[in-house]
Amino acid sequence: GLLALMAQSGLHIPAQSGSELPCFQAVYADIGDEQSIEQSLSTFSGHITNIVHILKKADRRALVILDELGAGTDPQEGSALARAILSHLLERGVTTFVATHYPELKTFAHSTPGVVNASLEFDLQTLRPTYHLTIGLPGRSNALAIAQRLGLPEAVVAAARSEINPDDLRADKLLGDIHRQRKIAFKESEKAEKARTEARRLERELSARLEKIEEERQSVLEQARAEGELEVEIVKAQLETLKDELKKARQPLEAVKAIEEQVELVEEKIQEPVKSRKSKVTRRPSRGPLKVGERVRLMNLNAVGVIAALSGDEAEVQAGALKIRVRLEGIQRLDFDEQVQSPKSKVQSPESRPSILRQPFDKFRVTAQDNAFDLRPSPGLELDLRGQKAEDALSMLEDYLDRAFLAGMPFVRIIHGKGTGKLRQEVRAALKGHPHVKSFEEGGENEGGAGVTVAILVAG
Repeated sequence: GLLALMAQSGLHIPAQSGSELPCFQAVYADIGDEQSIEQSLSTFSGHITNIVHILKKADRRALVILDELGAGTDPQEGSALARAILSHLLERGVTTFVATHYPELKTFAHSTPGVVNASLEFDLQTLRPTYHLTIGLPGRSNALAIAQRLGLPEAVVAAARSEINPDDLRADKLLGDIHRQRKIAFKESEKAEKARTEARRLERELSARLEKIEEERQSVLEQARAEGELEVEIVKAQLETLKDELKKARQPLEAVKAIEEQVELVEEKIQEPVKSRKSKVTRRPSRGPLKVGERVRLMNLNAVGVIAALSGDEAEVQAGALKIRVRLEGIQRLDFDEQVQSPKSKVQSPESRPSILRQPFDKFRVTAQDNAFDLRPSPGLELDLRGQKAEDALSMLEDYLDRAFLAGMPFVRIIHGKGTGKLRQEVRAALKGHPHVKSFEEGGENEGGAGVTVAILVAG
């Protein structure tokens, strides 16, 4: 009743967000003891006087609150009168709340459509109400338990208990058990809800981590593609140099065409991981478990190999000269037309292609001598000196620059790291004035910055 009046007065109510209350045109209440010596009214008479007024005014748009309906007189007559009043209010569709200790009214609510039992829990240890409302179950009076807790002699309590109908005692005990089981079920429900909330949180966290991993994977693929494109540009530049040398030597261009084919193979190899990144990942065909000797594709490397051994959820795959251990979900069974190739097929497998595909930074230098061609691989685009002593690092650098110059490379990258800067100073001091070095500069942001020095070589 108080909440209804607060809500209709525009006040905040102590309830959970989303709670709803009906709007009543009138609120009638019979609460407390209305006995009066001056007006010659007993407790019962005072209650009945109020109820008579309420029955005249109340309709389906009103709220009626009755405390201890039928109290103050003979219990049998009082409970009968209370049932009749409730039936009258129910027929008129009046929203009614009634507080009672009569078992007959509890039974009436249980068996009458449109009426429902409810109770507020009471803590017998602290003798205080918990204010937890339980819908669907009547409350227990707990009179004997409260009297015993307040100090009434045990003998008196036992005598009172013996006077109660055994059926009523059993019913009261059963009701108490139901309340306890309901309380346990409520706690378990709360635990389950907390577990569901935690599971949803973990699911969101896992999804975020998977997205981050996918972003990092895409970044690695993009970096590999960029490095591959740079390699192709270097090969093309050297190819142009070779063409010029061949023209000067008046040699046939068949060698140039062969080298162009090698460049095309390099480009195809570089484009393969880019295409595989854009295409959707397909699950390997479900033709039974994988077997030793079966040809499969390594999805992360986009390479084809043969299963050498199986162990649990991992497999050992022989890919060319490499033997790699990967998880089963990282490999894909080849389709039938990929497993068996026609003997007349001109398509080369990755293993049968020239060794340039296995050496990402190998370049070839062609010289004309006695109508023969000398193809020499370069030492690679980068030299990593991190972790080396200064003396060893300078020796490695000298040998590397000689081989890079002979290979006709336009520039090289020397990785020395940042650290204290001592190794960087030694490297740059060695580059300064070196006969093979035209100039040098610090690496760009995407090359390693201050941890890398790029040396521009003199044309051979």
